[in-house]
Amino acid sequence: MLDLADPVALTAALCDIPSVSGDERALADAVEAALRAHAHLEVFRDGDAVVARTHLGRARRVVVAGHLDTVPVQGNLPTRLVDGELWGRGTVDMKGGVAVALHLAATLTAPAWDVTWVFYDQEEVDADRNGLGRIAGAHPEWLAADFAILGEPTSAAIEGGCNGTIRAEVRTHGRTAHSARAWRGVNAIHAAAPILERLRTHVPTEVDVDSLVYREGLNAVGIRGGIASNMVPDECVVTVNYRFAPSRTVAEAEAHVRELFAGHEVVITDAAPGARPGLDDPAVADFVGAVSAHTGGGVGPKYGWTDVARFAALGIPAVNFGPGDPLLAHADDERCPVSDIRACAAALRAWLER
Repeated sequence: MLDLADPVALTAALCDIPSVSGDERALADAVEAALRAHAHLEVFRDGDAVVARTHLGRARRVVVAGHLDTVPVQGNLPTRLVDGELWGRGTVDMKGGVAVALHLAATLTAPAWDVTWVFYDQEEVDADRNGLGRIAGAHPEWLAADFAILGEPTSAAIEGGCNGTIRAEVRTHGRTAHSARAWRGVNAIHAAAPILERLRTHVPTEVDVDSLVYREGLNAVGIRGGIASNMVPDECVVTVNYRFAPSRTVAEAEAHVRELFAGHEVVITDAAPGARPGLDDPAVADFVGAVSAHTGGGVGPKYGWTDVARFAALGIPAVNFGPGDPLLAHADDERCPVSDIRACAAALRAWLER
C-alpha cells in the first residue's frame, strides 16, 4: 500500500514502480488501492486511469490531474536523494506532481472546492492513446469542472497554456540499384539533404499570445532509409516534430509544415492542438493570485504540449503547476528539488482551503 502521508517519500515510491507508457498497470493498481482507503473519496477506474472525487456540495469544482507514465528508463532508477534533490526517471515528469495530488487527495478532506483527482495513463505517447482523452470520450461527466490544474513540471511556478505539436513524415523517393552500379539508381537518402538543410537553418519563431511569449520549434527527430548494405535505397523518411504556438490551429500548423517542405511528400502522423493561456478567466486569475502570493512566482508559457489543451477543448480553463524543472524532463539526469515538491503541496493546499 502506498503511504500518502509525505509527498517527497511518495514521489520516490511512485518512481520506483515501473510505469513506462503502456506498462502502468502495477502503478494504477497501487494508486487505486491507496485512494479507496479514504472514505471521503468516490473512486472510479477506466483501464489504467484512476479518478477520485469529493462530493461536498461546494459551488465550484476543480480537476487536479497528472499522468502516471514515464518515458523509457535510461539506467536512472531506483531513485536516490542527493543534496536535497530526488534523482530518477519520473521525478520531474511527473511523479512529483502526482505525489502532491495523491497526498492532498488523502489529507485534504474538506476543501473549499469540490475536487476531482485524475491519474491517467499513456500521456508520453501518441495522442490517440492518451488516457485523459479516453476518459473525455467515454466518461465526460468525470471531468466536469470549472477549472483544471495539471501537475506538469513548472519549477513550482505557473505556466499558462501550451504549444501544440505535429509529427510529420517527409519522404523522398528514388530507384533501387546495386551499390556497385549506383549510376543505375537514384539514392533517396541523398535526396533528403535539402530537407535536413532546411531544418538545420530554421530559426525558431517567438509568438506573443495573450502577453506570454511562446517559442516554437521545428526539428528532425528521426530518419530511416535503406534496404541492404549493397543496395541504393529507394525511399528515405525524415520524421519532423513541429511545436507551434497556441495562436495557430492544427490546420494552420499543418499548412505551414507542408509549405516548408513543398515538393516533398508529407504525411501527418500525429497532431494535438495547443491551448491559449486564458489568464483573463476569473478562476485562472484567482489561482494565479493566490499561488503567486504564496510562492512569489509569476506566470510563464508552457513550451511543451500538455493536457491543458484537452481541458481547453472541453471548455475548462486550465494551467500547469507542479514541481521540477521542465528542462530536466526526459533527461538522463532527471531530478527534482525536494523544496519544489513541498512548495507545490503547500501552495495548492492553501488555495484549496481558502
